[in-house]
Amino acid sequence: MKLFNSIGPNPRVVRMFIAELGIEVPTVEVDLMGGENRQAEHLKRNPSGQCPALQLDDGNYLAEVTAICEYLDELQGGTNLIGTSPEKRAETRMWVRRIDLQIIEPLTNGFRYSEGYELFKDRLRLIPEAATDLKKLAQERIEWLDDQIGDKQFVCGDRFSLADIMLYCFLKFGDTVGQPSNPECKNIVRLMTLTDARESAKV
Repeated sequence: MKLFNSIGPNPRVVRMFIAELGIEVPTVEVDLMGGENRQAEHLKRNPSGQCPALQLDDGNYLAEVTAICEYLDELQGGTNLIGTSPEKRAETRMWVRRIDLQIIEPLTNGFRYSEGYELFKDRLRLIPEAATDLKKLAQERIEWLDDQIGDKQFVCGDRFSLADIMLYCFLKFGDTVGQPSNPECKNIVRLMTLTDARESAKV
């Protein structure tokens, strides 16, 4: 296998997941800033022109963070990161989807349409007038998630999972692009602090 890696939160999710699994996957760097991900060679790996992409041993490619992570988890026989029972796997997938659609999508598009405009203007269709509302929407849903977490240690209770990794990587990204974490979201602050202390957070 081979991971086509780059800067940004999506590749970091996969690197962190790999670190949590305790496995090694060789990486190849893709120059995102230089637009290598939009060139023909990378589009063969991922027609969406995004990173990361995982080259399998048979030469085929997997893209999309959740698909890559679930595949790697299954190769290890299934772990708590996704879930070791149908109920736990469903719980993880439920929270991953909520975090992805309700927080990650508005957060990242809010960045692309504003601070990231110059980088993305020739690569994606951008809607600058939507940026402010998207950022507000992301913050509203972060506050909602804070309430949902309550006194749980992690998103899925006492089990560290892909949902936590995705939330962590994208909130850290938000901190660097003008969407800082809300210190009043005490439950998320606690989760982030716990995750900061994990060895996988260093990737």
